Amino acid sequence: MKIAVPTKENNQIDAHFGHCEFYTIFLISDDNEIMAETILPSPQGCGCKSNIAYELAAMDVKIMLAGGIGDGAVNKLASQNIRVIRNCKGDVHQLVEDYLAGKIQDGGSNCAAHAHDAGHACNHH
Repeated sequence: MKIAVPTKENNQIDAHFGHCEFYTIFLISDDNEIMAETILPSPQGCGCKSNIAYELAAMDVKIMLAGGIGDGAVNKLASQNIRVIRNCKGDVHQLVEDYLAGKIQDGGSNCAAHAHDAGHACNHH
C-alpha cells in the first residue's frame, strides 16, 4: 500500500493540498511499517484542476492524508480510488506512523476557502 501526504518545508503536512511544495509517498509493508518514501513534485495550483490524482493512482497510492482540501480535489481523488483523510497536521512521518497505529480519523470537513478566493472557484465536480 502507498500513502501520499502533501508536504512543505521541515517535513510538515501542508494545510492546503493544492499548493503544497511536494508530495511524500510512503510505501507501507503488509505489517503496516514504512518501508520506503519518495518525493513527487507538486504540479502547483488547484489540486482539483491538476492531474495529480491520476499521477498518484498510477503510483498505486490508496490513501491521501491531507490538511485542508476542497470538495473538487476529494472527488477527483475518490474517482481514482484514493481515500482522503482530512484535517491532518504535523510532521508527515509521525502522521503516517499515527495513521498506521489507528490514531488518525477523517476530520470530516473539506476546505471552503476556495469560495472566498478572488478569481478561483473549485465547485466543479
